[in-house]
Amino acid sequence: MTQDARTAASKPISPDDRARLDPVFMQVVLDVQAQVQQTQPAQAGNLAAMFHKETMGDALQGLAMLIAGWNQNRIDGPGLGRAVKSLRALDLPELAERMEKLRQIDEG
Repeated sequence: MTQDARTAASKPISPDDRARLDPVFMQVVLDVQAQVQQTQPAQAGNLAAMFHKETMGDALQGLAMLIAGWNQNRIDGPGLGRAVKSLRALDLPELAERMEKLRQIDEG
């Protein structure tokens, strides 16, 4: 299975794991959200600003999907995929990797 296929599938989380891991999950998501909101377009100009705003919006939407899924005891695969893809497009590969690790939050 490719990384994209793994990211696309949602993963159930037990209510006990969700309750125990909620502070960690929310800290990661809110930290990523804050860092995304501080990004600037890579180049000057209206077109770059437009694409940056759209990509930033996609990242934030992905994070919102993750929170909504978390509240329903799952890691939302489409939301995770959207956030990771957008973070890479914003040239934030470290944050993308950090987000990908959320899929295994209940495994260790």
